[in-house]
Amino acid sequence: MKKKVGLMALAALGLTVSLAACGSGKSGDTDGSNASGGNGSSSSVANKEKPLVWFNRQPSNSSTGELDKTALSFNDKTYYVGFDANQGAEVQGQMIKDYIEKNIDTVDKNGDGVIGYVLAIGDVGHNDSIARTRGVRKALGTGVEKDGAVDSEPVGTNADGKATAVKDSKLEVNGKSYTIRELASQEMKNNSGATWDAATAGNAISTWASSLGDQIDVIASNNDGMGMSMFNSWSKDNKVPTFGYDANSDAVAAIAEGYGGTVSQHADVQAYLTLRVLRNALDGVDADTGIGTADDQGNVLSEDDYVYKEDERSYYALNEAVTADNYKDFSDSTKINDKVSKQLDTAKSPEKKVWLNIYNSSDNFLGSTYQPLLQKYDKLMNLKVEYIAGDGQTESNITNRLGNPSEYDAFAINMVKTDNAASYTSILNQ
Repeated sequence: MKKKVGLMALAALGLTVSLAACGSGKSGDTDGSNASGGNGSSSSVANKEKPLVWFNRQPSNSSTGELDKTALSFNDKTYYVGFDANQGAEVQGQMIKDYIEKNIDTVDKNGDGVIGYVLAIGDVGHNDSIARTRGVRKALGTGVEKDGAVDSEPVGTNADGKATAVKDSKLEVNGKSYTIRELASQEMKNNSGATWDAATAGNAISTWASSLGDQIDVIASNNDGMGMSMFNSWSKDNKVPTFGYDANSDAVAAIAEGYGGTVSQHADVQAYLTLRVLRNALDGVDADTGIGTADDQGNVLSEDDYVYKEDERSYYALNEAVTADNYKDFSDSTKINDKVSKQLDTAKSPEKKVWLNIYNSSDNFLGSTYQPLLQKYDKLMNLKVEYIAGDGQTESNITNRLGNPSEYDAFAINMVKTDNAASYTSILNQ
């Protein structure tokens, strides 16, 4: 059953989703695109008519965040799969604030009454990175409004609290007032142009520590790859809590060693949805099958697993804080979701061939968590997936390996840059 929520009410809450736990309400493909066998795509189906899912990086303007509706509606079998970035950002920000309040006596190590934090930003043009930066600043009260939203720009260094993109805030704990200050932040981009770069983050914390020293009380990171690099390089030995995002296995395990916490974006749900929407379209069944409506095997997700926004043709997994209180429940980040773990019938869902790319072979979350989950689900869904690993820098490194799209029945695309959907759809339109 669809939950319809007023858009005005959601806007007042600062949320981006309007429909919960539902399918698109549209039937899947019935034009014969599911007629090919397991040895490649049917030549009778044009590439531009084949199922397509964008995942992890939503087609959008990297400057404004405006969604690329042309890419999201490339055909009637096109969807996006990701996670609810704003809800997850709120989870991360609140997790950090709760930790500070609970551990105030040990967090303010030098006793100066200023809780200073540094922030590792993944990609200044990525909607998820923007949301996480805003979430931290909003929760800690350091955000400054710009053009109707919290400014997400890096500040460089801000030891004196005079940066214009952030402001000092006040936090009352146990009858005492503390100042919260963003001491430093930067985009973690390496010399080759790759963003979300863990090595760059490790170097950054060393530089910040040299100049800021014991002023650094907390580290916040847009993801665990960068967070763990800073944790291993400096914060573990200096007992400074570090908070990341993604619930990668190494970060979850590190909570026992002092890593402050992370956020699960339920990669198990995202990976399932990435392949399930393709499977449904290929089989010519309703788009909600095995998602909000049980399939013949009983596979079905719960309302607290995801939301679907119909006007954006986008599925978003929901997020959960992972802390010292519950981290053992998240120890295996590549465990598939029990609710959708049953093998599909090959008679009704025969083998199909899917082309799928990962934008960066070095990305910790996608390589160590997302792809292993995909590889488990592809077998359950009788999908023969060809996995393509990009260099994280150029779209052509990936698109050059989509030389014969007619060989495939469906496509799953993870772009380097959110602006570049046309680099892929132009190939499928040929």
